[in-house]
Amino acid sequence: METIGTPWMWAVFFVFVVAMILADLFLLGGRKAHKVSFKEAAIWSLVWITIALLFALGLWWYLSETQGRALADTKALEFITGYLVEKSLAVDNIFVWLMIFSYFSVPIEYQRRILLYGVLGALVMRTVMILMGAWLLTHFHWILYVFGAFLVFTGIKMLWASEHQPDLENNKLVRWIRGHMRMTTTLHEERFFVMQDGLRYATPLFLVLVLVEITDLIFAVDSIPAIFAITSDPFIVLTSNVFAILGLRAMYFLLADVADRFVYLKYGLALVLLFIGAKMLLLDVYKIPITWSLGVVASLIAGSVILSLLRTRTA
Repeated sequence: METIGTPWMWAVFFVFVVAMILADLFLLGGRKAHKVSFKEAAIWSLVWITIALLFALGLWWYLSETQGRALADTKALEFITGYLVEKSLAVDNIFVWLMIFSYFSVPIEYQRRILLYGVLGALVMRTVMILMGAWLLTHFHWILYVFGAFLVFTGIKMLWASEHQPDLENNKLVRWIRGHMRMTTTLHEERFFVMQDGLRYATPLFLVLVLVEITDLIFAVDSIPAIFAITSDPFIVLTSNVFAILGLRAMYFLLADVADRFVYLKYGLALVLLFIGAKMLLLDVYKIPITWSLGVVASLIAGSVILSLLRTRTA
């Protein structure tokens, strides 16, 4: 599969990602349990978005100088569109995390460790799935139609599920883990396991970690086909995904106290998936320009956010 990524570009990006993960680990929230303030989360969210936009600008400049303005414009737009799609879909992931933390009554100062593992797990799973998806598209072009149909199905399912809350009490995985592991009834700070009477017990925080990682996997399955509808270039697909995920922890703390105001956002996300699925299904009939895709996705997300804020302001 054709890609703009050269070996040195992949190497530099890998080193950059490691540096950003370390910055997220040691700067956002530090190494000790404490509540991340709204101001702190807002500043870091702005930092992550700025870094992503600077990357897009740097990519555009490099490609413009080496391979021409036309290719630079296309790849920069693909990156921004992919980043916006993945960033938007990540919000739904955050809503599920909030529900899990609320159900298990996890204090916000203990959530940072779970979120760190959640982000790292998402990075690993999406990297593997992107490479697998790129290989499949290279050898089986018809898989695009499978991805498209899956996105349409997921969008319809999301519209239906917008009115229903998952029942964690009767969740089969939760019941299975509780039935097969010794588990404490209370949290023990940020620890996943504790020793009691000479036996090792899992804490509820371990169960929360399992659910967060399963959630990451489910959302990766939904979002990876979406990005391949924007571009099939593995370098653009991976970089846009990684930049969207790197700021996920800061965005979680930013939205934690105001998530209930975005009542229509799930509908906007569902429509985004329906649009992208239709775009993929029509790829060999009519290729929707990337600028149109960016405009439609941005309009759907912005519209659902504005309507949500208007609705909750007057409620």
